[in-house]
Amino acid sequence: MNTEEKAAAPVAPPPEDDGMTWWYRWLCKIAGVLGGVSCAVSGVWNCVTVNPLNIAAGVWMVLTAFVLFLCEVPFCCQFIEFANAVAARADKFKPWQKAFFYCGLALFPVFLSFSFTTLFGNAIAFATGVLYGLASLGKKGEAVTYARLQHQKMGDEERMTEKANGAPE
Repeated sequence: MNTEEKAAAPVAPPPEDDGMTWWYRWLCKIAGVLGGVSCAVSGVWNCVTVNPLNIAAGVWMVLTAFVLFLCEVPFCCQFIEFANAVAARADKFKPWQKAFFYCGLALFPVFLSFSFTTLFGNAIAFATGVLYGLASLGKKGEAVTYARLQHQKMGDEERMTEKANGAPE
């Protein structure tokens, strides 16, 4: 490819800003990786039993770990052809969608077979969903803007009280 073809090649649009800072995005990714590791280890441990509900919960936990790895760190799944496509699609999700998805994946095995292994194994995966849910709430407001709104609200309340008491405007 010569320089003219490189210049004519389309440039990918920048990713949509979801209001997350770089460190919070990394925190969510690290929590996803740790959640995947805890789900995988606990899921395998949960499968070492005779109870079929525990085995089903363990298999679900291992699949949850796979999905977390696939969505958060696709370079860990290089041997899978569709890993990058799934990760690119997962990156397009809004934080609240990821929150519902991860929390749902983490809660199902707990309802299926309530035990310490399923509860603590899915806790970090659930926490990843909570972190994404908090990201969907947005940034904290500025103190100056909040104080200005409070002052305006107090003025409105005073005017309403004057009207109620019959004072002229």
